[in-house]
Amino acid sequence: MSNATPPPLPPGIGPGSPQEVPPLPGTFPVDPATLPKPIRDEILAPDPVAIDTASDELKDGQNHCPKCGATDIKQRPGTDMLICLFCRHEWHGEGVEEAFGLGEGLDDLKGTVVASGAKDIAADVSSLMTYKCTGCGAEVTVNTQSTMTARCHWCRHVFGVNEQVANGAVPDAVLPFRIKKDDAVARIRQFVDKRRLFALKEFKEQFTPENVVGVYMPYMIVDGKASADVAGQGEIETRRYTRGSGDKKKTYYDADVYQVDRHVDFTVDDLPLESSRERGKLDTKVNTNNIINTILPFDTKNAVKWNASYLSGFSSGKRDSDVEALRPRLEDQLLSIARHQVEGSLGRFDRGVRWEEESLDVHGTRWVAMYLPVWLYSYQQPGSKMLHYIAVNGRTGETMGSIPIQQWKLLLAAITTGTFIEGAVLFLLAVQ
Repeated sequence: MSNATPPPLPPGIGPGSPQEVPPLPGTFPVDPATLPKPIRDEILAPDPVAIDTASDELKDGQNHCPKCGATDIKQRPGTDMLICLFCRHEWHGEGVEEAFGLGEGLDDLKGTVVASGAKDIAADVSSLMTYKCTGCGAEVTVNTQSTMTARCHWCRHVFGVNEQVANGAVPDAVLPFRIKKDDAVARIRQFVDKRRLFALKEFKEQFTPENVVGVYMPYMIVDGKASADVAGQGEIETRRYTRGSGDKKKTYYDADVYQVDRHVDFTVDDLPLESSRERGKLDTKVNTNNIINTILPFDTKNAVKWNASYLSGFSSGKRDSDVEALRPRLEDQLLSIARHQVEGSLGRFDRGVRWEEESLDVHGTRWVAMYLPVWLYSYQQPGSKMLHYIAVNGRTGETMGSIPIQQWKLLLAAITTGTFIEGAVLFLLAVQ
């Protein structure tokens, strides 16, 4: 038996190293080129690039007035300005696009770029955030599930959740309210007054627009660069003629049929995607969540860097959807945009075009988490699970909603006119 010391292992080889474990029988390195396209693209896709939008100066939870240092700060109603309630100094939050260059480079997007407030949510991170007050040393707890600001009950210092914790509560940017509550109440009242004729009696009796709530809704704002190919059949009418007479008279047409193929390269700037699963559930049997999407667009170019002081006096939702969960919805919207892009080249097909094949290639995306302002009035229909909403865009004042209706009044209207109009009336009640 020899007592000689064995030769050293090559660099990178050591106890427990994967190189010391022989491969399983029949397993070899996989060439990505041999895999199906969806799997190949996922393997070869570059890792997401992060943009750090955190504010180091706000991580202690306090937003200090730049003039006097006080922390009792709120948004000045009707403006994008912050105001110190102690010395009355006013200032404007820094624009998020200018701060991080988010309005640039659409043509150069590659892979997936994710701002720090839009990163994947850690399921085990608590909604409770605790801060130690720098004024008196007391501990202040903020529940990010329902609010983003709190006041120290001893020294009255105001705290806001500005640290980008991984629970989805803190976005990269906020678009402040411009429409004041009184204005929102008036718009909701006007919306309902136009539809009182068919409204449910209980609703008219219980309608109190003053109960409207200002809510910051969580959205992902997406920039993208994509290409799309669509193919189908288009028809050009060559002759139209009629046959028969009276009730049996029918109109016929002849048409030339063409194979239509279109390719389009395009970019999208600030496409909003709702990032709350609850609000994204468009179940028309129990809610009118789709109302929220009808008050788009928002002027997201005017959003400012995240600062919890803008949320003082308002409630907020919390993002619970990650980038990958929202990607299918993004691709659906990109395909819709591509179809719209090619419409201008289809004028000669007077019988229309029926698309039969579609493909989308997303070259690059950039994701930013943002809070958007909505005035929201809700009403639970008696004896029903149906929850009705009336929403006001907190920037533009655009108003849309749903109200419960008296079915017998619709039936009476149908009998009076001799036309079945229930579907039309339901539509008109929801549209200005």
